[in-house]
Amino acid sequence: MVLNYITWNLDPVAFSVGPLSVRWYGICWALGFLLGYLLMNKVYKKERMPEGSLDSLLIYMLVSTVIGARLGHCLFYEPQYYLSHPLDILKIWEGGLASHGGAIGILIGLWLYVRRFNKSTKKEKTDKQRISYLWILDRIVIPVCLVGALIRVGNVCNSEIYGTPTTLPWGFVFVRGNEQFQGPDGQLLPCHPTGLYEAFFCLVAMVLLLWMFKRGLGDKRPGLMFGTFLIIIFGSRICIEFLKNVQVEFEKSMVLDMGQWLSVPFVLVGVAMIILAFRKGDAR
Repeated sequence: MVLNYITWNLDPVAFSVGPLSVRWYGICWALGFLLGYLLMNKVYKKERMPEGSLDSLLIYMLVSTVIGARLGHCLFYEPQYYLSHPLDILKIWEGGLASHGGAIGILIGLWLYVRRFNKSTKKEKTDKQRISYLWILDRIVIPVCLVGALIRVGNVCNSEIYGTPTTLPWGFVFVRGNEQFQGPDGQLLPCHPTGLYEAFFCLVAMVLLLWMFKRGLGDKRPGLMFGTFLIIIFGSRICIEFLKNVQVEFEKSMVLDMGQWLSVPFVLVGVAMIILAFRKGDAR
């Protein structure tokens, strides 16, 4: 028997301890950062980075990702409301995180991390032992892909950010929060599980970047891995957005939605990074 669709009715709350509810989305976030930390630890050991420097990187990544993602959602998708109610920006427990904002936050956080790393070790390290902004960008994208994949799985667990109706056999009938897509008989229609599509491309990018890292391309062609990451992740995002249902009201009148417009600059930067990587010589 061929599967016509998948009925999805997962409770977003994994378990509760007293008044505290732990959601699958939060578990995916935590698992992503844990596995990402372990993956980056292998990278740091291979590069013979100082002990303790990875712990500092984790803090920068956590803080910059959450702040960036939250501000991104508030300013990109609901600016009128949050500019009128600025204190509500702090209510992160109510939901609302944007991946593009998280990406911008990470870029800023990593820049601060590199400055602090080089400044704190200025007296102890030679120029070869310091790191550049491109050096960390080329390596951090590996665990970022893994974190991104798990976050998208978390979106599926929340039955959110799904796509338009589909007749494909892997379409998901999202029982929770899918009242807008009903057939003539009132039955819920299967929709594209776009969160899983994005997670797939994140994993594809991670495998490719791991291969590039093992081939030493992070040193031979600085910026090549970062550029490849930008093109795959945000290029696929532009394509997948065509399958998504409208997230906010103002997107209904747009040729490209907000997610697509925000992705275009990242793809262009990715193309520029790859071109520059092949024009420059080896450098750390």
